[in-house]
Amino acid sequence: MPKRSGSSGSSHGKSSQGSISLGAGGGSGGGGSGGSGATSMADKRKSNTEHIYATRNNSDLMQKIRVCVRKRPLNKKELSKSEADIIDVLSRKRLTINEAKVKLDLSKFTEQHQFIFDEVFESTDSNEDVYKRTALPLVEYVFEGGKATCFAYGKTHTMLNMRSGLYVQAATDMFYLLTEPEFSHLSAYVSFFEIYQGALYDLLNRRRKLFAREDGKQRVQITGLQEYMIESVDQLLEVFEYGSNNRSTGTTGANTDSSRSHAILQITLKFKENKKRIHGKFSFIDLAGSERGADRGETNKQTRMEGSEINKSLLALKECIRALDLGKTHLPFRQSKLTQVLKDSFIGKSRTCMIATVSPGAGSCEHTLNTLRYADR
Repeated sequence: MPKRSGSSGSSHGKSSQGSISLGAGGGSGGGGSGGSGATSMADKRKSNTEHIYATRNNSDLMQKIRVCVRKRPLNKKELSKSEADIIDVLSRKRLTINEAKVKLDLSKFTEQHQFIFDEVFESTDSNEDVYKRTALPLVEYVFEGGKATCFAYGKTHTMLNMRSGLYVQAATDMFYLLTEPEFSHLSAYVSFFEIYQGALYDLLNRRRKLFAREDGKQRVQITGLQEYMIESVDQLLEVFEYGSNNRSTGTTGANTDSSRSHAILQITLKFKENKKRIHGKFSFIDLAGSERGADRGETNKQTRMEGSEINKSLLALKECIRALDLGKTHLPFRQSKLTQVLKDSFIGKSRTCMIATVSPGAGSCEHTLNTLRYADR
């Protein structure tokens, strides 16, 4: 774990802070120098920031809440079993699931289920393609002083892959923007925690238990949460790798390395002259896997309890998103720890994007339908 400098004490519900002593780390961060690789990276970041400004007049990308679906390619296991591809992407907003069924007389037929979302990504779309249409428009919003939240449901790779995950791409663009004169008064801080069975644990501080409380202004404060000041993507990756090794995973019938917790990585922009002043915040959330009872197989009581808590929190999140989408003034934040912690992400100057990743394999049809029904508003 990288060393910290500065105070690490926490009081009055405020987050602990520190800076990482890592050496120069420029490379993939905003301040790298020298070499054609650095130049091409700078050109790419410049291209992305130009794309950011181009989205300002694109109302579709700047909605208060967007729900997107990503069809992943058939994996090796599905290909080895010659599973049929059951997902037809009809347009950038529509897809159909072709569910194989059997009548009472044992004759086979196909039932079609059609869904409409804000955006549908094909299996040929890369993480960068997904990023440019989901998280990238939110980067500008954070620099304008807003709060942005990006959820990933169904596949950790989309959000937290260390090479091309959405948080890496967003952080790279954020550090590029921090080199611009107009944002030279800001610094970036990172925190990383998980919600496991309704309790909060700091993934950057030996899984220390945390507590979420509302202050006098009804803002949620996470007591004792450790923050690190970071100056490059390399530093972020080091912090992230350390935290990921502390995350709760387990084995289920559907997945040998299933995420049993909701992981929340937050990058906060603060004023250099007053670190208590927050300019903007970007939260990246990898939601825990929701296995059906049949997927759990011969599981123990612990796994069943985990599944029950996960399903409860996912349902509460859906209810909050639905209420937000309908423009309701009262949002049911208190139904779960997940929605309570994310309260600030839904109210005021905020933008939210959810990305649900689904399998096209026939063997995962029920899972895919459940995921799409969950994401469907």
